[in-house]
Amino acid sequence: MKAINILLLSLIFSNLLAQEIVEKEIKTEVNEVTVFIDKAQVTRQKTVELNSGITILKFINLSPFIDAKSVQVKASGDVTVLAVNHQQNFIDKLEKSEEVKKIEEKLEDLNGQIKLEETYLSILKDELTFLNDNRIISGKNNELNISTLKEASEFYSSKLTALKLKEIERNKTLKNLRKQKNELQNQLNTLTSKKEFASGEILVKVQSKIKTNPSFELSYIVDNAGWYPTYDIRAKTINDPVEIIYKANLRQDTKVDWKNVKLSFSSSNPNSSGVAPELQTYYLDYYSLPPVYNKSINSVSGQVVDEENQPLIGVTVMVPKTTIGAVTDMNGNYSITLPNNADYLNFSFVGCESQTMPITSSVINVKMVEDVAGLDEVVVIGYGVQKDEERDDALQGKTAGLMIRGNSTLKSRISESIAIPFEKTENQTYINFEISTPYSINSDNKNYSVDMVVYQVPAFFQYYSIPKIEKEAYLIANITDWEKYNLLEGEANIFFEGTFVGKSLLDVRFASDTLQLSLGKDKNVIVNREKEKDFETRQFIGSKKEESKSWKTTIKNNKSQEINMVVLDQAPVSKLEEIEVNIQNVSGGKLNKESGEVKWEFTLKPMEKKEFDLKYSVKYPKSRDLTIE
Repeated sequence: MKAINILLLSLIFSNLLAQEIVEKEIKTEVNEVTVFIDKAQVTRQKTVELNSGITILKFINLSPFIDAKSVQVKASGDVTVLAVNHQQNFIDKLEKSEEVKKIEEKLEDLNGQIKLEETYLSILKDELTFLNDNRIISGKNNELNISTLKEASEFYSSKLTALKLKEIERNKTLKNLRKQKNELQNQLNTLTSKKEFASGEILVKVQSKIKTNPSFELSYIVDNAGWYPTYDIRAKTINDPVEIIYKANLRQDTKVDWKNVKLSFSSSNPNSSGVAPELQTYYLDYYSLPPVYNKSINSVSGQVVDEENQPLIGVTVMVPKTTIGAVTDMNGNYSITLPNNADYLNFSFVGCESQTMPITSSVINVKMVEDVAGLDEVVVIGYGVQKDEERDDALQGKTAGLMIRGNSTLKSRISESIAIPFEKTENQTYINFEISTPYSINSDNKNYSVDMVVYQVPAFFQYYSIPKIEKEAYLIANITDWEKYNLLEGEANIFFEGTFVGKSLLDVRFASDTLQLSLGKDKNVIVNREKEKDFETRQFIGSKKEESKSWKTTIKNNKSQEINMVVLDQAPVSKLEEIEVNIQNVSGGKLNKESGEVKWEFTLKPMEKKEFDLKYSVKYPKSRDLTIE
């Protein structure tokens, strides 16, 4: 009978052990990253040794900025995934890098030295006050004579000099220490934000019938990462193809470094809306104004600071709904070129509230405000948000296929299962670049420039000038079939004949079948336009007054190659029958009678010069005054 009882107890104990859920902590490395215009998709892979039964795999040391609804887990092998959960671990903070730790140690040491120097200065000031208060040497029983006065004067002078020199030396030392502290603090700000964040964790409940070694692939969307394109456009000569270097400007502050990862860039934006725009009715009224399309502000610059007016390094500045962006430098300064229809700028920085500012000036300074509703106040679990005081009421037993019995080894509670895969919507403008070389990107919010691809693009070069507005010749590269290069709008550094000539804006949103790239001014093409006074006349014919005007435009090619060129001018266009405009000479140019535009298109050999005349006369009633150029 005793043996039977022992056997029954052994069976019960064995069943209890078999029912206990085993938890394993899994450390992984980032293997692949797809960076979107805003946010990034991170992929981690790991082979795990599993015994038969149910196991909870806790993937630890992840970013605190994971989008819980984007988490998906794939398992290969004889294993079933029962549930997936995302949570924050507020006990185990993300480990700081060795570089950050060293800087913080130096800052702590400097703070101690600064406090010591301030104490010495305080003592010196007390000594100086004591010396000044006791410099009176006369008294009732003391006879004041020249010898006593001389001794007192010498003592006071030497003592005061010594104290003042010590004060100067201490102030000098204190100034140097504070300078070192500011430099270290700025360096620390480039590596990390002021705020401490919890580490992210993903719990995966799996079941295996046998002992096995399955491979797991974990992927999720993470905030505080993104990229925007810029270009280097190089033209050696007007007879060579244009070289377009397509660059990705990448930054990330996900609190997890990406070491030797397979990197790719996507033009899609998880934050963008898929709703098509709609036209609004434009009501015409006597007091309404027509739409204004002219943009007077072409670029914006400024400084971004924190609440203590200290410069913020690595703040991302973007034109909303475009890929045009910039990042603040070591002094918190930024500069960004704007497209024609830009009305707002968006400023974002980890740990701070994003700000969208209207473009009302060419200088916009911004003060970033700390995000007080940060992750230290809420725990993101499953689809919802759970407040601190609700953590103890975690959803035990409410998760499908996952129950916690007895003394579970889970340190944190688990809520609803997440089993929704991430959906990727592709459209005609979707672009993806895969980088063949592994890259390492630290979580420091610095701007990393990655060369994605280099294009050798055939182009037709043509010089362009409107001397009436500006007596300069601009070199334009005309590119056909530009759509196959998957270009996005962005700033471009222009190099011509090995020289940096300035910045331009490559905006493909409104390009037609030919993309025109402005390569800047060429000083070797001389342009001049002047009025010929010998042909300027004014005479009266009956009831009419007639004025004649003549303009001479001269173009000279000082280059060693033949060039193609377009020159534009204009003649006035009458809106009244009583005003007659007679075009007398356009030197073979094409005249658009509706707009008055005169266009000369021609070639110029090296050192060749051409002249073009524009002559016209205007008749109008002599009783009226008319201003003619």
